[in-house]
Amino acid sequence: MAAFSIRTGRFARLIAVPAMLGVCALAALVGGLLVWAGQEADEVAVDRQVALATLVVSNLRETIAHNQESVTVWDDAVTAVGEPSSAEWIDYNLGSWMHTYFGHDGAYVLDPANTPIYQFSTHSDDRPYRDVEEVAKPLVDALRQRSASGDESGISDRILSLGEADIGIVAGRPTLVSVKPVVSDTGDIEQTPGTEYLHVAVRFLDSDFVAALSRDYQFDDLRFSWTPALESGQANLPLTTASGATVGYFAWQPYRPGAAVVSRIAPVAAAALAMMLGLVGGLLFLLDRRSHRLAERDAKMKHLALHDPLTELPNRALFHDRLDAALRGQSDSELVAVLYLDLDHFKQVNDTLGHPAGDAVIIEFGKRLSGLIRSTDTLSRLGGDEFTVVIPALRSVEDVELLSDRIIDTIRQPFDIDGHQVFIGVTIGIAIAPRDGDTRTELCRKADIALYHAKSSGRSRYAMFGAEMGAILQARRDIERDLRAALAGKDQLEVHYQPLFNAATQKIIGVEALLRWRHPYDGWISPDVFIPIAEETGQIEAVGDFVLREACNAAKLWPSLAIAVNVSAIELRNPAFATKVAALLLETEIDPRRIELELTESALTDPNGVGDQNVKALRALGVRIALDDFGTGFSSLGRLQQLEVDRIKIDRSFVSGFGRLNGDEAIVQAIVELAKARGLKTTAEGVETVEQGTHLQSIGCDDLQGFLYSRPVPPIEVTALLARGSFIAKQA
Repeated sequence: MAAFSIRTGRFARLIAVPAMLGVCALAALVGGLLVWAGQEADEVAVDRQVALATLVVSNLRETIAHNQESVTVWDDAVTAVGEPSSAEWIDYNLGSWMHTYFGHDGAYVLDPANTPIYQFSTHSDDRPYRDVEEVAKPLVDALRQRSASGDESGISDRILSLGEADIGIVAGRPTLVSVKPVVSDTGDIEQTPGTEYLHVAVRFLDSDFVAALSRDYQFDDLRFSWTPALESGQANLPLTTASGATVGYFAWQPYRPGAAVVSRIAPVAAAALAMMLGLVGGLLFLLDRRSHRLAERDAKMKHLALHDPLTELPNRALFHDRLDAALRGQSDSELVAVLYLDLDHFKQVNDTLGHPAGDAVIIEFGKRLSGLIRSTDTLSRLGGDEFTVVIPALRSVEDVELLSDRIIDTIRQPFDIDGHQVFIGVTIGIAIAPRDGDTRTELCRKADIALYHAKSSGRSRYAMFGAEMGAILQARRDIERDLRAALAGKDQLEVHYQPLFNAATQKIIGVEALLRWRHPYDGWISPDVFIPIAEETGQIEAVGDFVLREACNAAKLWPSLAIAVNVSAIELRNPAFATKVAALLLETEIDPRRIELELTESALTDPNGVGDQNVKALRALGVRIALDDFGTGFSSLGRLQQLEVDRIKIDRSFVSGFGRLNGDEAIVQAIVELAKARGLKTTAEGVETVEQGTHLQSIGCDDLQGFLYSRPVPPIEVTALLARGSFIAKQA
């Protein structure tokens, strides 16, 4: 009994009492930190709301200008504003539609003399442009002066035309006024700079705009005021013109999350402290040992049950749990995004380098994605090369689009696997809750449909689920059926030819045959749509036969040019392919040395060796072989040493990346230098600017191809180009 008392006293003196005192001290520290953190959180929240309101107002100029460009950069609009009989068309497209669709409060069209030929306003019916003119006139004058002087500053891939915008007062209300010229989208309509018809858009910054801002971004008691709010604790955001003058203020009661959290947690924390003090003395000794062992065992079992053993990422079960939790916790102003990701050309990694290399790619892929998402997001591996991402508490769809672009750009960078540089891609399908559904099953199904749509559109891209995607399978069946009819009739399919230019002489040295399908009802159908379907449905060999025969017949028209023809992996793996090509060349009396067959590396990677035998037979005949789309899919610099090809075609995605911070110039230069070391020719695809062409020529690229020189054209236009004699690319 005495020994028991001694042990009990020792436990109390050495463990229980210090533990309870420590709990009390910790509780006091945590309470103080909680109050301090709440105050800090309140200050941060207020600063963020001010920054958010500033960003929304500043982005409004670009948003309205972008809205205007949907109708002002349009040949039809240029034609309509010059015809008095087009009043109804102008009202529908440039006036009332802008209010109905974008919420603009006014729209006006000015002729070259700045006289309004059309006026639409929600605030006045009696010549409403008089109310706007005081704010609009300086903008109109500045825009005409910039246009006449050839000033193109501010024009980009997103901003297609000049524009001027400013904040002012219209009809006694704070207003954003934006002016855009009505210009041709194709460039086919000649316009004298500075004399264009102008479109003036008006958006009031009080009333409906304030209500929308308050609703979308949860600003409490948001209102517009001509003077700054003086009530305690309120936040103000001044509205200023381009010259710096203050028009008025947005005022609101900022949300203070810290104070709310402290008030809610305090009673709970006090109760928890009381319970802890009552229980710690009796349970601390036993729980210290038993709970530790149980927690370790339970955590290990749970981790194994909910995570992928290869990547340590959440598996399908945990993905489902996280998605369900995100949907349950979703507020009215938040979105939840589900991303389905599928690696492009991953099978070729396993087939060529083996499954250990494939596993290494999967692991590295998971690490790269983990570095791109937030800690609150969930990246999961469902199996194979299929991944998912759950993004809860999402504010806007644009955030998902930015993330998807970053994922695609990141995965495009080469993977270094056991000394091999492996290039793959990723395709993404996206579904958004509650827009696309509010249950896990529905969102997963629609994300999978969007993924299929993205893969059908060419891979290495993303697609948001749309209502039209529900008809994807039916559309695919329609294309399969119509393609069979087109092949049988031979009156819908056409072969166009894109010229290939020598980088040094800038003269045409060859053409690439490209299939075009003019559907009798749907018009032109992109090869990116019907070629994958032809491969999946067994029609690709008939398509290939048609293109090769047309190309050989066209080659007779241009004896000095080489003819390049694309060949699919399915065609190359037909044991009779080389014999079939040889027979066609003999029939059409075409020198085999003028024919160049373009193959992807996946086509050359044939486990059965049939493709290699066909390539060897064709090269022995004199046919040249080009490695197409080099740098995408599984293309690797190391394996280039093993491939029997005569030319490398550098993929357009690297050329378009010139000038960015992703190192595309260095990659292209490495490809060119390696090709030279192997005695191979190089062709750069997708050259669209003089700067790109000049850089490629300077690093030693042999041949260039792209819209800078010529689009794919019918045979008669190729003949016309050659007839010019001294035609070179810089004159195109």
